[in-house]
Amino acid sequence: MNNIVLLVVDVQNALIKKHPHNEQKVIENIKKLILTARDNKKEVIYVRHDDGKGTELEQGTDGWQIYNDIAPNSGEFIVEKEYNSAFHRTGLREHLESKEIDTIILVGLQTEYCIDATLKSAFDYGYKIIIPEETNTTFDNEYLSGNKLYEFYNYKIWNKRFANVLSMDDVMKILLDN
Repeated sequence: MNNIVLLVVDVQNALIKKHPHNEQKVIENIKKLILTARDNKKEVIYVRHDDGKGTELEQGTDGWQIYNDIAPNSGEFIVEKEYNSAFHRTGLREHLESKEIDTIILVGLQTEYCIDATLKSAFDYGYKIIIPEETNTTFDNEYLSGNKLYEFYNYKIWNKRFANVLSMDDVMKILLDN
């Protein structure tokens, strides 16, 4: 697992300002992972969603910007996307291949949309995917709470099928040991 990357998906102002489930803990955990990855010479890649003109995630608007508390450093790779999957019609796969990445630590928003689509695309391309606990989140909807969506996807859909859902401690060890 020497060729590992931290992929931070759609942690953007407009979404964080709507206060997703477990917001503070998720941001805190993502910050820890980013700092540890950087300190251990692991690449941090950001993904930013553009939902089109007139939307809260319109390119160039404040809502579209990556949330300041976890913002990229100068020179860190940012994938711009218009679809749920960070792989669909972007250069992400080519970038990962050029670096011989085989393992992705995946974090961000929203659990049932862009995280799910990105995870399944990565799985289809043969990447090993690690989901640290309490590092993805979403919002309540008319069917389920943000917490229920988080638990359902992380523990019923993804874990030991498409990815390994691991504790923050285990993921931190992986970043430190590689």
